[in-house]
Amino acid sequence: MVLDEDRLCPAAGQGGKMLWTGTQTEGMTMARRVTAWVGWVWFAAFAILVAGLLNVVSGLVAIFSPKTVLSWTRDGIAVVDVSTWGWVHLVLGALLVLAGFALFAGSWWARLVAVVLVIINLVAQFVSLPITPWWSLVVIALDAVILWALTVHGDEVERAAR
Repeated sequence: MVLDEDRLCPAAGQGGKMLWTGTQTEGMTMARRVTAWVGWVWFAAFAILVAGLLNVVSGLVAIFSPKTVLSWTRDGIAVVDVSTWGWVHLVLGALLVLAGFALFAGSWWARLVAVVLVIINLVAQFVSLPITPWWSLVVIALDAVILWALTVHGDEVERAAR
């Protein structure tokens, strides 16, 4: 692996430095650069922490609130037991917080776990959409941005963490 911090890169701005990483293959250096887009992954790690904390709060509210909630549907009124769903949000939120902290280390497994957990959280928010529509919509939008950052720019984090 070749690390060269003194090479100037036009994408880094005027006279800016960028970390270039690459492998030496038959006399040629195949360079991979860490760009400013890596900031989106750091944002995703922070946003996963926030989404996890939001899930913990909503889970605790559901656990300690009255056992049933009325929800209006097309077919009429539905009575929903939210204590079990509160435990699901609480456990999922705790796992999201742990995944967010692991993402700051820049490991590939943390990205994989985070993507799986965010997809599960996205599905969970769609299920709870009739009960808490605005809260769920905010978390769904946040999850979409997190997934974009982790899947599009996630590989740069590993290089930046070295």
